[in-house]
Amino acid sequence: MTVTILAPSPDCQAREDRLEARGANGKNRASEGQEPYPESVNPVLETSQWAMKEIDIVRLNDEGIASAAKFIYAQMQRESYTPRTWRTHPLHLCPAEPFSWGHPSTRACLDWIFLISSLNFSFWSELEGLPGRYGVEWREGWGSDKFVVHTGYWSLVAAVDRALEEGVPVTDPSFYASESRCPDELIKHIFCPAAQSTECIPLFSERIAILRENGRILCERFDGSFYGFVSAFRDRYDNRGTALQLVKMITEYFPSFRDEATFHGRQVYLWKRAQILVAEIWASFYESLPFTGRAPVHPLFPSGAAIHELTMFADYRVPQILHHLRILSYPPALVKLLNARTPLSPGSREELSIRTASIVAVEHVRQAILQLRARDDRGAAGEEGSDSGSDPGVEDEVVSSVLIDFYLWDLVKRAEDSANGVRGVDTTPMLPIHHTRSIWY
Repeated sequence: MTVTILAPSPDCQAREDRLEARGANGKNRASEGQEPYPESVNPVLETSQWAMKEIDIVRLNDEGIASAAKFIYAQMQRESYTPRTWRTHPLHLCPAEPFSWGHPSTRACLDWIFLISSLNFSFWSELEGLPGRYGVEWREGWGSDKFVVHTGYWSLVAAVDRALEEGVPVTDPSFYASESRCPDELIKHIFCPAAQSTECIPLFSERIAILRENGRILCERFDGSFYGFVSAFRDRYDNRGTALQLVKMITEYFPSFRDEATFHGRQVYLWKRAQILVAEIWASFYESLPFTGRAPVHPLFPSGAAIHELTMFADYRVPQILHHLRILSYPPALVKLLNARTPLSPGSREELSIRTASIVAVEHVRQAILQLRARDDRGAAGEEGSDSGSDPGVEDEVVSSVLIDFYLWDLVKRAEDSANGVRGVDTTPMLPIHHTRSIWY
């Protein structure tokens, strides 16, 4: 089947214009009129709180937040949903255990996650639920003999895994940066759709441009791998860096991860793919250790990841379930737009309101779950007649917006197969996702 190369979108062209203006090395970003923030302050949350109130379209539902927090907390406990759950997804490429910096799987996993995160955007389709939707046929998972058609985000993962199985070094930055070793025609083959699909992967030419750019940056500055970038991060922070510091360093060097908007002259940071890149690294290398009441030492963040400093990843899928769970409230005019599947431009008031409100909402859910855990800990301590002795680091990792986002994304994917959506909690009818075609998410 012929793959059609789409013309560059206005969003991609705007990105290229910004890159030309600021330079690809990412230096001196503060001089571009962007507000400076302390190392431990996430500008995503700070600016999203401001933008949500300023735009005032999507609002938070305190009653829905309280109800959903109880439900999410109970379900995550019941399902033993932890950072280690990331490794249970059958298509994920996982590093060997026990961890070793010198093991080949460490570099392979880091390069795999970086490539996936570089291209993790815009999988929605007008043909959702129909056989003609873009999909990739490959194994159900590594080691499986069953072949299925993967759609949505999983189509990207399946395409990359399939290429690796075919012997194509698709996760090697020196390979995908090279137009001679990895010509556009080969990239077409890597993302070739299943026989039943009548459409191709969206924003194909933009994906090629991002591959080339990110590959060049890694080859020119970081010894040709994301492993080299992580090594530079460890050196910069003397092996004491946090997850947020790694996010900021990614946006410093890689323009295609600078998911930002301007509203009323103020910069609004969203950083969906930069944060999920770091979150998946954190989860994939999360150690499996006997529970001692102390947070395990993470090999990339030995002084503590401070993962609670990251926000949820503002895409088009998680806001859908946040509204379904009554965490977000939409005005009738926005509901009408969504039901009509009206395209929302990147950075428009409606689109920015949905994304920033989602970021703030999940932080409120996190705070509500922390209160529930504190109540349970007090109860347990009262029964035992002593302090529970839990490490705050454990609380930060168990109750983070990152893990809540992971759970909500898995939950909404399961709910797609149910006519009634999520059960066991008060909900409102599931609306369509917001339709924004963008390289940012």
